[in-house]
Parts: sequence; C-alpha cells; structure tokens
Amino acid sequence: MLDDGRLQCDLCPRDCRLHEGQRGACFVRQRIDDAMVLTTYGRSSGFCVDPIEKKPLNHFYPGSAVFSFGTAGCNLACKFCQNWDISKSRDMDRLMDRASPDRIAEAALQTGSKSVAFTYNDPVIFAEYAMDVADACHERGLQTVAVTAGYIHEAPRREFYAKMDAANVDLKGFTDEFYVKLTGSHLQPVLDTLEYLVHETAVWVEITTLLIPTKNDSDDELRALSAWIAAALGPDVPLHFTAFHPDFKMTDLPPTPASTLMRARDIAIAAGLRYVYTGNIHDVAGGTTRCHHCGAGLIARDWHRIEFYRLTEEGSCPRCGTQIAGRFGEFKGQFGRQRIPVRLTAR
Repeated sequence: MLDDGRLQCDLCPRDCRLHEGQRGACFVRQRIDDAMVLTTYGRSSGFCVDPIEKKPLNHFYPGSAVFSFGTAGCNLACKFCQNWDISKSRDMDRLMDRASPDRIAEAALQTGSKSVAFTYNDPVIFAEYAMDVADACHERGLQTVAVTAGYIHEAPRREFYAKMDAANVDLKGFTDEFYVKLTGSHLQPVLDTLEYLVHETAVWVEITTLLIPTKNDSDDELRALSAWIAAALGPDVPLHFTAFHPDFKMTDLPPTPASTLMRARDIAIAAGLRYVYTGNIHDVAGGTTRCHHCGAGLIARDWHRIEFYRLTEEGSCPRCGTQIAGRFGEFKGQFGRQRIPVRLTAR
C-alpha cells in the first residue's frame, strides 16, 4: 500500500499502482477490497495437447506430448503479438473452460502428456494459478513448462521458477529501443531473468527470437544478441529463430523470409552457440540437433516432426559419447505435428 492510498502490484516491472476496482496493465490483476486479486484464477482460454517441439523446446524430452493452456491478458504490449486474440482479450466470457489445478494434472495424465505448459499468454501474470497447477503436476510425476517473455520482478521470479522444470523465454530483440517502441517494456529485466534461470536454478532454458523484417533482423543486432548469449549464458542454451507473420498492429510488414532465419542461424553458430534452430519453416538442416564435438546428426526435425532420433537414453552422441545439453530419457516415439483440443469438465 502506498502513502497516496494506491496499491502497488509488485509482480512485474510495470509496478502498476491501482485505486480500488482498477486493473493493472495486464488487465487480469485487479484491486478488490485492498487486495490484489487474480481474476482469471481457475479459468482458461482452452486446453490442447501439443508436441513439445511447438513450445518450442528441442532439448526437453523430444517427441513427448505436452498438455498446454493459457488464460487471458498480458503484461507486455507487443504490436506484433501472434496470439493477440488471447493475450489482448478484455472479454472474460471467452474464458469458458474452468478447471482446478488437480483436474488439469489429472487430464494431462489421461492424455499421456509428459508435461504441462503454461502458454498462449504469459504465465507470469497468472502466476498463482500456474504455481498451484505445477504443485499438482509434480505430485503426479509430471513436468512443468513456462513459455514466457520473462518480464517479472526478482522476488516473484524466485517463487515462480521454483515450480518450473523448463522455460522457453522470448528474447524479442536486443535493443531497449525495440522493447520500448514495439512491446511497451524494457530489455534489461528479460536479460536478468535469463541469467537468473541459467546460473541460479535447475530450470532447463531455451530462447526464442521472433525475427521481424527491418525491426530486429540486422546482422549487427543478431551478432550482438548471439554474442551476449554465448558470453552471459554459455554455448549450450538452445536458440530458436522463428518467422514473423503480419498480425495485430503490424500488418504492414511482409512475413519473414526463410533466408533471414537461415542467415540468423549462421550468425549465431559463428558466435559459438552449439544449438541454433529455425522455426515455423520447413528446414531440416535448421531443425537438426547435432553433436557439437563430432558433428553427427542426432535428432532431425522437419517443423515439429522428428525424422530420426539417434541420441542414447542418457542424452549422449552414440558415435563419440559427447553429452548433449538438455533433459532426455528413453525415446518412445513422437507425438508428431498434431494438435488435439481437450475439453475439461470442472471438478
């Protein structure tokens, strides 16, 4: 509570200061009776079973199924949002699916999923719900995945990621100007989150950068981004370059050509990163995990489909024995490119 009577939300760097009844910038956190209330707790925009590669996570139990859901709202204001109908929603009536944490964990088990992903919109803003679901998942032996922009304060960051087994963090660009003008946020808190995750937690981390023509795809920016990852996080953090398509408030730009993603991958590999992938395009070379020691192809992918899998159960190269960074186990086949909607009955 502030001296002027407003209540400050300390979850993310926006530090929204609210009068009674007001909502934060994310829209879903509201001051009610002098408390900060998560208005979307227990409510979802829908449930689906996806391939883990769609998150994208290429080094976290490849080929497995992940039970995915989100809510509504977002604490960023990305003009290029690819899920804007969910993240920018102000219509709570579209959150038709209701489910308790236990019900979600049970449904994930029933669908044969190995993990549950908090995705579609940023789980940071529904942290309490995601954390309770994570507890229910861990009680049943399920893994948890956060797909996030990483825009969160230090104290809640510790609490939130203590419940997560893996995270894909959007590093949307590598200049503060990009973040301010196109996302309404700042770069440094995201870099802080990445360094915290890699160096102070056991969370498996992968990074995604959506390349937008003329906005964040210059050679200089890609070199700077790749060099920072190599120096600050290390060469083993996988990096995914994905393709922008015109959407939301940025319909005046063309889709990202495949050649841009391939160029970005070459730059990142030259900077010393061992695992760099292209996404949202058919590019087997850009989807293949290779041994960084002998160069052997270990997991070949075309989009989200695994073409072959040659890793040992321990996650090492069968040719030279080099350990590949990630979380692996017995490969029991792949879920594939399918996406299966799931309807839950609340209980």
